[in-house]
This record gives sequence, structure tokens and C-alpha cells, in this order.
Amino acid sequence: MRIPTRFNGPPASANGGYTCGLVAAELGAASAEVTLRAPPPLDTELTVEHSGDAVSVSDGDTLVAEGRAAEVDVGPLPEPVSHAEASRAVSAGIDRWTANHPFPTCFVCGPDRPDGDGLDIFPVDAGGGSYSSPWTPEEPDMVWAALDCPTSAPGANWGEGPPIVLARLAVAIDVEPALGEPHVVMSWALGREGRKREAAAVLFDRDGTALARSRALWIELRQE
Repeated sequence: MRIPTRFNGPPASANGGYTCGLVAAELGAASAEVTLRAPPPLDTELTVEHSGDAVSVSDGDTLVAEGRAAEVDVGPLPEPVSHAEASRAVSAGIDRWTANHPFPTCFVCGPDRPDGDGLDIFPVDAGGGSYSSPWTPEEPDMVWAALDCPTSAPGANWGEGPPIVLARLAVAIDVEPALGEPHVVMSWALGREGRKREAAAVLFDRDGTALARSRALWIELRQE
């Protein structure tokens, strides 16, 4: 397994959701959970090992990620907003996301990516404790990535504390999104304890049908 530099999250490591999606693909499961044990390196040959219904990915002696098939329970879903509503919300509230973004070149949600080179998913407050972002998939196999960064929004420190990074992501895909069609990603908080943040996300199609969902664990980096 090799992750091209295009798919970075922080500048020197791969986007967590994209990486987790690659690990899940090795399992061949529609519903899986992947735990990141170390920052996934970019443009590096990684070793993939299968053991029963689990898979591990290593960089030499460093364990990078572990995955297994798993159910994904996120509880009740939020009321979907339309693609137009989500687009208006981003236009009105994107400044908060972009001004305090800790990793502005992130493939999924970085505001400084070249046009058309990232997923351009910018979750903003949709009211009622949820966040939303419009998304039109242009490439296949991007659902894990799309359902990663939005789960950071409910627990982000918004420039007033250390960044948070993905530690674990579970995703269940019921239906793959149609390329070139408008979709909406919505996310919401599940819990918080110390440096840990848990959140969920759901991918809706243009008709408000839930296609996929995720549950994520984020860790606040230690204050230096």
C-alpha cells in the first residue's frame, strides 16, 4: 500500500479518513472500523498483513493502522438539509472554518487546496447541534474520506486550543453515492471526555436518503 502525497491531511502525513478507507478496502467489508496507531506516512511503501477477519498496515516496525469488520451505530440521524441549504450555510459561515483551520491543505477539508484538487468539504453550523456541508463526489471510493473531517467540526477547538486528530473511524456504506450528483454530509457530537471527542456523520443524497454513516474518535493533541 502506498498513499500518494496528494492525499495528505496534516502536511507531512496522510488524511486519516482516506487512509482508513484504504485499510477497509483490504477487508472487503461494507461496514468496518479502523484504528490509526501512528500518523500514516505519505509516498511510502507500507506492509499489509491479514489475520482472520482483521488487517494491519505497518511502516517497517511501526504499526500504522488496524482494521476489522464492525457494525456502526450512530443513534438517531439528524433531519437532512438540502444541498442548496447546505451551500447557503457554507457561504454564510465558512470564515470560522477557514480562519482557524490547523491543516489548511488537507485533501478533504483544507481551504487552501487548489481548485478541484480536494473534496472541498467545509462543515459549518447547521443549527440544532449539527454541522453540514454540500458535497458532489467526482471520484470513486471517497466515502471514508468524506465522512472523516466533518466529524471533527463538533469537537474542534476553533483556534482556541490544540488541534484534534483522528484516532479511529468506523464507516458503514449502504449505497455508494452517484458521481456528479449533489449530496450533503451532516455531523454531530456524540460525547467528550478529557482530550477525547466522539462524533458521527451521515451522507445524504439529494432526496434526503441516508447512504452511509460514520462514527469517529478524535484526540486533542497535547499542549506543548
